[in-house]
Amino acid sequence: MEYRINRRTGDRISVLGFGTSYIANAQEKEAVATIQRAYEGGVNYYDLATAQAKTFSYFGKALGSVRDRVLYQIHFGANYLTGTYGWTTDAQTIRRSIDWQLKALKTDYMDYGFIHCLDEFSDWQEYKQSGAYALLLNMKEQGIVRHIGLSSHTPATIQRVLDDVPVDMLMFSVNPGYDYQKGEYAKGSVDERSAVYRRCEAEGIGISVMKPFAGGQLLDASLSPFGQALTQYQCMQYALDRPGVLTVLPGMSSVAQAEYLLKFFEISDAEKDYSLLGAFSPADAVGHCVYCNHCKPCPAGIEIGLVNKYYDLARNADAMAVEHYRALTLHAEDCIQCGHCNQRCPFRVDQMARMREIARYFC
Repeated sequence: MEYRINRRTGDRISVLGFGTSYIANAQEKEAVATIQRAYEGGVNYYDLATAQAKTFSYFGKALGSVRDRVLYQIHFGANYLTGTYGWTTDAQTIRRSIDWQLKALKTDYMDYGFIHCLDEFSDWQEYKQSGAYALLLNMKEQGIVRHIGLSSHTPATIQRVLDDVPVDMLMFSVNPGYDYQKGEYAKGSVDERSAVYRRCEAEGIGISVMKPFAGGQLLDASLSPFGQALTQYQCMQYALDRPGVLTVLPGMSSVAQAEYLLKFFEISDAEKDYSLLGAFSPADAVGHCVYCNHCKPCPAGIEIGLVNKYYDLARNADAMAVEHYRALTLHAEDCIQCGHCNQRCPFRVDQMARMREIARYFC
């Protein structure tokens, strides 16, 4: 397992997390075994926005004895009092649902309390007016909530809420389909979505990734907006390469699925390579480095993906990115202008010109 640090909270988070969208489909014995297998494999981050209320007892049984070693994100607005998922901004209903969830989980606190599923700015206004946000803050003051999160599919709404709230973790739908304006939740332009990633990286806001496979569409050639299937490993690597992303939360409902996803840390880089997406880049994405590292190996030894990433972040006022760039063994000025990267880049980035531009910026 690999881990990344949430700079705001100090939490050490597994890059493979656990999504609960499908676990309710499993029988209790299989569900508990699946959660335990993920934990044994090093997974320590679990999202609790699930379809059925019974999911919470599965986690209570599977992880109750190791509660202090795992991290839960729980959603203020996901209502399970009827036994199935419902969305609400009513503060009293949210409080009853949260109390019930914590009891089923066999815990008295949550690591991340999430402002749940705000896709329109009007949702945020309603959330504040109803007292839901005040409830979240009150429970944070009591120590029941340790950190604040936000869940949304909409970049414009995310930006507005981040202006108002000291969010520590963002749950965002990240996959190449949505980033290229393909799919039901493909909200925001390429630049608007990229701006969310860069802001989160610059401000230390971690991103936990929902819908990494676009609801399974990217895995099925007949449904994929690209006309061909991607693998789960390719989608996971794509998400993990976006700035700000700490963990990817694919749904798991069987031990076999958990085993398959854990193999992500054993397979070759070639099996994670998603550079085929370059053939499907929309016009406004062509020429933009996505840090896929398909240009490797650089004859001069430059980490081209990292050089580009730190440059993009530095231009977004990320002081740490400047420090990270300076710490690299080789820099843009070490480019020998051989053109190897230009020939290999599937996204048609002129990396030779880019290296000259970056060298001037950091000189």
